[in-house]
Amino acid sequence: MNHSFRLAILLSFIAMTPVPIARSQTKNASADTTSATQLQAVIDAAVHQTLSKFADKQLKPDQLAVTLVDLRDPLHPVRASYRGDAQIYPASVVKLFYLAAVHRWLEDGKLQDTEELRRALRDMIVQSYNEATHYIVDVLTGTTSGPELSPDELKTWADKRNAVNRCFASLGYTNINVNKKPWCEGPYGRETQASKAFKPGRNLLTTDATARLLTEIVTGKAVTAKRCAEMMELLKRDPFGKTDDPDDQAHGFSGPALPPDAKLWSKAGWTSETRHDAAYIELPSGAKFVLVTFTIDHANERDIIPALARVVVGGMSESNERGRQNQR
Repeated sequence: MNHSFRLAILLSFIAMTPVPIARSQTKNASADTTSATQLQAVIDAAVHQTLSKFADKQLKPDQLAVTLVDLRDPLHPVRASYRGDAQIYPASVVKLFYLAAVHRWLEDGKLQDTEELRRALRDMIVQSYNEATHYIVDVLTGTTSGPELSPDELKTWADKRNAVNRCFASLGYTNINVNKKPWCEGPYGRETQASKAFKPGRNLLTTDATARLLTEIVTGKAVTAKRCAEMMELLKRDPFGKTDDPDDQAHGFSGPALPPDAKLWSKAGWTSETRHDAAYIELPSGAKFVLVTFTIDHANERDIIPALARVVVGGMSESNERGRQNQR
């Protein structure tokens, strides 16, 4: 038997020999794919039903963006989205990024932990006050609002203002801009100068990036587990309490879609043009998930976000029940 013939037989034998590790990897990949496919089906159904329900309100496909992250296994989150990479003005949802940045700065010793800083953090997240956010942006970046600056001074100022952008870029976040203060009446002076001189001229987020940050906070991976617990305390909402405010963060967004005994943590945002919610939800069924919904040009339609959330809640409850049955 010559060498070439013996080699051919050996290669044939190797090809026919089972490889348990490879099969195991294929099985796990298949399971992940199935889970992602099921999650995408939940999102697709929620978007389809929401667009149909609000067709008479002229809700268009490009006026909605949604990202859903299944956190039943927090070590292996599964994500699905609809227009999850679309850049959209985030309104007050951007405050979630400033919250995480403050804790990063505190952890690194770049900020001093004071009562005033904590008061501003609470007012920024719980009350969603813009004035508190202005203070937070100032202490994060070493900049202040004020009169116009010379071109050279403005360039230096803008570089400092980009500190939070640089932080999240270093963590692999893309397609976002988080260097502007949120305003009610609008910016003036150097804030207006910078918006005109440097693009983009306003904050921009995607539902994917927002869902990633909220997921990292929920799972204790943003900065440290202890700091994530502090952030979660500010994000905690009571969707079943009473309120006189139709735009209350607990009641005016995803909250109305939740069944009794569900739990909610969230940061909402709204302007005359946008209405958004970034929510982490725990259902009595055991389902746990992040749901980020952005809407454009329908800020006065308070039912869009809860309508979409109801479909997701139903889909996640069914998925959780199927998972339990499969484990029996």
